Amino acid sequence: MKRTRLKRRGGLGRDAERLAWLATGLAESGCRVEDRYWEQNLAAAIDELLEDNDEETLNAALDHLYSTEASAYDELADQIESRAESAPRLSAEHDVLLVAAPVLAWSRYRIPATAIPPAVLANLRVHLQAHILADGVRFSLADFLFSPDQLPQGYCGTAAFAHVIGGAAMNGQDLHIDTEGMPETAQFLSDTRYLLAAVAVPRGQPLFRWQEADGSREQALNQWRTQGGACLAPLLPGCALEVVLPEAYFAASRSADKDSRPYAVRASVAYLGTALEAPAANLRAVIAPFWDRHLEEYRIGLTLRDHDEVVHGVVWPLLGAEDENSDCAAQIEAVLRECGVSEIVNLEHRFPLEYCDDCGAPMYPSPEGEIVHAEMPEEQAEQLPRHLH
Repeated sequence: MKRTRLKRRGGLGRDAERLAWLATGLAESGCRVEDRYWEQNLAAAIDELLEDNDEETLNAALDHLYSTEASAYDELADQIESRAESAPRLSAEHDVLLVAAPVLAWSRYRIPATAIPPAVLANLRVHLQAHILADGVRFSLADFLFSPDQLPQGYCGTAAFAHVIGGAAMNGQDLHIDTEGMPETAQFLSDTRYLLAAVAVPRGQPLFRWQEADGSREQALNQWRTQGGACLAPLLPGCALEVVLPEAYFAASRSADKDSRPYAVRASVAYLGTALEAPAANLRAVIAPFWDRHLEEYRIGLTLRDHDEVVHGVVWPLLGAEDENSDCAAQIEAVLRECGVSEIVNLEHRFPLEYCDDCGAPMYPSPEGEIVHAEMPEEQAEQLPRHLH
């Protein structure tokens, strides 16, 4: 999940000032003994705000530090995320953690967000226990495959959900999700789905397989791709999918955000290969930076090689500390070449962050150096979701 902040007007309240002071103290600390002092006080302050559902104060402190103290901002963001995903007040004797298992998917049809049948849930439990989780952990699986729109909202919403599913994990029970009133899922060609779980272990014991002497992240991911992917595939009919390593909720979400960028490029090239019967060698890509007050993202306009009309587009958002000095354009070009696209145009002009007034879709760069609406040929347009996520 991107940590970019938008600065707000007005002074800080007392609670936000205290958070900023504690985070700055932690960032400036010179030893582990001092660290523990700041961490304990910061954790207690954050827990109180999460319990009071005071999202505004948490965000105000983050906004302030983002523009004034980068290292303190990182410390505060890490602490808020850690407290939100770990349900610290659930048990004094156990470590509890909210876990996400993201799935990247693309399809020319609607990508489901769906309830998980009991048999599939039981199968997922077996493979999570065998390949991802440490021996003997208690855990709970939510029986729903979430779209991004349906995830817990904000730090306080995440903390509340972690507390509920963490309690189920303490009892070794799966969590039933009531879907009544759940937000609708937007239709995109490429999108992410999330399997959510919580794990509980005696304090200080390993949570994940790679914390054990004979485990590793690489081995866990390889096994999960094979076994977990096979379990998830029936839930996403008509979709090509790729799983992301399950881990702590915010870390997994950021990994999914990062992995979804090259995945969306590959999905777009693959889709055009089938929809237009145009192999990658017959496509041309135009890459350009798009700015608001700062560089926000790159957009890729895709055309047929001998035509100037943009038939499709992909957004490559900047994440974390990435800025105009990052090598995003080179990364995009490398992914396109891996896909087989050889004709690539890099535009250096700063384009405005514009969207279509009618449908809200992003505008994409054309070979002529203009920003235009991506339009599939009329015979394919009706079958295509509006744009890539």
